[in-house]
Amino acid sequence: MKKNTILFSILLFSMIANAQTNPAILNWLQNTTVTGRHYVKNNSTPIVDAALANCQSIKYSATSVYVATNGIPTYITGPFQDGNPSLATAQNAIFKLPLNPAQNTGVANATTGGNIGLFINGVALFDYRDGVSWQNSTSTLKGGPLGGMGDGAWNRDAVVGERLGFDCSKAHPAMGNYHHHQNPSAFSLDLKSISDVCKLYASDGLYAIDSSKHSPLIGFAYDGFPIYGAYAYKNADGTGEITRMKSSYTLRNMTTRTTNASGTAVTAGPDVSTTYPLGYFREDYQYNVPVSSSQDYLDSHNGRFCKTPEYPNGIYCYFATVDQNWNSAYPYVVGPTFYGIKSATKVTSITETVTTYTPGGNTGINKSELDESKINVFPNPAKDFIAIQLNQLTKNNIDVELYDLTGRLLQKTVLFQGSTIVNFDTRTLYEGTYLIKIIGNGNVVTKKIIISK
Repeated sequence: MKKNTILFSILLFSMIANAQTNPAILNWLQNTTVTGRHYVKNNSTPIVDAALANCQSIKYSATSVYVATNGIPTYITGPFQDGNPSLATAQNAIFKLPLNPAQNTGVANATTGGNIGLFINGVALFDYRDGVSWQNSTSTLKGGPLGGMGDGAWNRDAVVGERLGFDCSKAHPAMGNYHHHQNPSAFSLDLKSISDVCKLYASDGLYAIDSSKHSPLIGFAYDGFPIYGAYAYKNADGTGEITRMKSSYTLRNMTTRTTNASGTAVTAGPDVSTTYPLGYFREDYQYNVPVSSSQDYLDSHNGRFCKTPEYPNGIYCYFATVDQNWNSAYPYVVGPTFYGIKSATKVTSITETVTTYTPGGNTGINKSELDESKINVFPNPAKDFIAIQLNQLTKNNIDVELYDLTGRLLQKTVLFQGSTIVNFDTRTLYEGTYLIKIIGNGNVVTKKIIISK
């Protein structure tokens, strides 16, 4: 009996020790001081909210991680210009995710409406759908020719159908639950922007795409497997150049909507038109099995097994897919089915013994991450404002300071964890040369900027 107790204790200690190095514990953005902010329509000055942003605590057992979050990001949310009356509202939630995810060897679990994952800032991930499908019998909707429940044959793609309602960060709330359906990087950071919402309501996203380096770990799906951004190593073994991870779904070649991708007849939807273009419905896509040599094309779940900086031994990973213009590409992040066993849940309390994870004492990004070539200060020359953008995910707060050439500090701001861009108003400054200092963990990068009226 004593021998069994000792063996159990050794096994438990080993499991907890392994848990302490698990990326599903170490990579959440924790915050207990910064609150969220939001815009209201026709006002470009953000309102400061009361709810704390990002994640408030991370606790773990030998098998699970518990993420306490309000579901509010540090980047500014809103406005939602499609008439959505909701605001990003504190969810006061605890999410339980598995630390040791497993492949589902049976029938794959389909993604569902609502939360299907969690980004590292505690913001929810939804799948492609917006809960609306074509109703051939009544042709009515909430204001248009789509219906709430519908016949299920033609389900509207939220990324296309709800684009006017996304804020600059490509997200919106559902009954207060703020969420992304797609790659969480701002419209204005894409190579070709397909929305002008950022022009008046400037914001950013969780990270800025950088085509020269492996994308950061940005979240976890409800089966526990990690989610990365758009770029990774070409080869699954962690070798090769950095390349864009590509969806294996393509639009079908059709002008009428009478069959599904397998050719089976279904209730007819609207003909393809400028009003209902290809891509308006999820069923407009078909899956193409990648050839074995095309390792940068993803499987039907929008992922692959590969080595990453956080998982040098390899793990199954989802990727937030984009096209060559960095516009979101179906199925966007996860789906339409999970690779693993969906086991994450939202809980009201923690009922097992857990350990609280406290991040290290860093107050800024590491010196190796404070890369001058990845910091963009623009426009230069500037007139009314200066924007400072980091093409990397900030895991801690960074001080940004504006000086004149005499060394006098003129303005100071903070680039909060989980953000990529901040601004200085320069309308009251004289013409001349100024210095921008970006400070992280005692390391400083200095950029020169010219103000020209």
